Amino acid sequence: MKTKTVPPPRIVVVGSSNTDMVVQTPRIPRPGETLLGGRFTLAAGGKGANQAVAAARAGGRVAFVCRLGRDWFGDQALQGFKADGVETRWLVRDAQEPSGVALIAVAADGENSIVVAPGANRRLSRHDVAAAVPAIQKARVVLAQLEVPLAAVQATVRQARKAGAMMILNPAPAQPLPESLLRQIHLLTPNETEAEILTGVKVDSPRAAAKAALRLRQRGVESVLVTLGARGVWVASGAESAHVPGFKVRAVDTTAAGDVFNGALAVALAEGQALLPAVRFAQAAAALSVTRLGAQPSAPYREEIERFLRQHADE
Repeated sequence: MKTKTVPPPRIVVVGSSNTDMVVQTPRIPRPGETLLGGRFTLAAGGKGANQAVAAARAGGRVAFVCRLGRDWFGDQALQGFKADGVETRWLVRDAQEPSGVALIAVAADGENSIVVAPGANRRLSRHDVAAAVPAIQKARVVLAQLEVPLAAVQATVRQARKAGAMMILNPAPAQPLPESLLRQIHLLTPNETEAEILTGVKVDSPRAAAKAALRLRQRGVESVLVTLGARGVWVASGAESAHVPGFKVRAVDTTAAGDVFNGALAVALAEGQALLPAVRFAQAAAALSVTRLGAQPSAPYREEIERFLRQHADE
């Protein structure tokens, strides 16, 4: 008897798409300083697109809601999504704005500095989200960020809650968020800077992360993951609070590590993994990504993540 193939879980990502223009440099320049850099690369990026591609490569069945300009950058982004198996039915080509671009300097130690020109991303609307309701209604997990207008994010959260999907919000780039939005989030995933902006707590240790996470939960968020870079993740939910240490790898470029983490996390949770194993899966994906240059090019595939976890089972 032939075994029926079960389709991967459905994930909807709502967010931004950019083309990253990356220059390697000895260090991040100071204000007013000009540095002679090294290698220049052009790569697909944008927080929403990074997370959609990362989720697809990690084994998820992903639909992406975004806006692209009607230009060469948009054409290249669309081809990339299709190559990675990301469903693009809900993608809008914008006739008024160009595709988003990001100017990125990557230092020798892997740190980066980023300036984004959002272009068509700034026109993603609640109407675009409403058009994608058929996809959201089938989703197990919906994932959003803050590189698009807050109205679109709020519409996404409302539709996800109505559909009964798990709503993950990666609050990046950081900005203050209304209580009405936070109360509807199942899982919030700020890094240290974002957690500080949302809570006023300077997050410089796992203990400080725990304090910030508690404040966010007191404001209505169901569960909080404060990502601490190489130091790991602080997990705070109704069931558990714990520090999950990070994997030790040699960082080359940290540009999309948080996006890869969020994309892989969405896959693990959509598959029904418990929160702590899902975090570990996402950490493995992020650890692999920082050993490679570029945003979307750095996102690992499922078999790479599983192999990495086997190799680091004792960590």
